[in-house]
Amino acid sequence: MRLAPNNKITGGKLISSRTPKGRNELSLALRQAANAIGNTKEHPLKQFFNRVAYRKGRGAAITATARKLAAIIYHMLTNKEEFNPDYLGHHQGYERQKKIISIKKMLAKVSLSEQERNYIFT
Repeated sequence: MRLAPNNKITGGKLISSRTPKGRNELSLALRQAANAIGNTKEHPLKQFFNRVAYRKGRGAAITATARKLAAIIYHMLTNKEEFNPDYLGHHQGYERQKKIISIKKMLAKVSLSEQERNYIFT
């Protein structure tokens, strides 16, 4: 569907990783859906879209979200299951835990007293 990058590797070195051009109607529909996800305020994939858009730009975020949508649809069809947004929420909880750990490490570098730490975490 031309949503995944075409990694050209020679001698163990990545030469190019551009997404190839093409006019697959399903991929165009998925890209439009991904763009709509980027414009919504709340959606299970909105955080993923924003994370990719911040790093690589909106165009790459649309392609990446369209590919994720295609993977979700494929999983739903092959396993005959309904969409479960809780799985995406699980990933968000993991990201939150990583942020909490990094904040605790930064506070440890500042070397706060026990009383100051308790004040911050309450």
